[in-house]
Amino acid sequence: MPWILLLIAGLFEIVWAVSLKYTDGFTRLLPTVGNFLALLVSISFLAAAARSLPIGTAYAIWTGIGAVGTALVGCLLLGDPSSFPRFLCMGFIAIGVIGLKFT
Repeated sequence: MPWILLLIAGLFEIVWAVSLKYTDGFTRLLPTVGNFLALLVSISFLAAAARSLPIGTAYAIWTGIGAVGTALVGCLLLGDPSSFPRFLCMGFIAIGVIGLKFT
């Protein structure tokens, strides 16, 4: 169960990170409220998962999911630069996250 909580936390980290683009520097009310709600959900699920998992592992996996997920959303949906080296580096992060899960 803590791994599912951590996955949910990571997915909401992607949501709040991507939603930063739409807050326009926290000047747009609805995207800003959505951003803060997603951040609150993400941190809450991380805290719940960290009750059972080592904090270093939980935090590294949470940030890894967020980093790779946000980078992928940026490349695939938001027009961020896409290149083989970028995707290769995202793959290395994903391998590290998977490695932490199994060690």
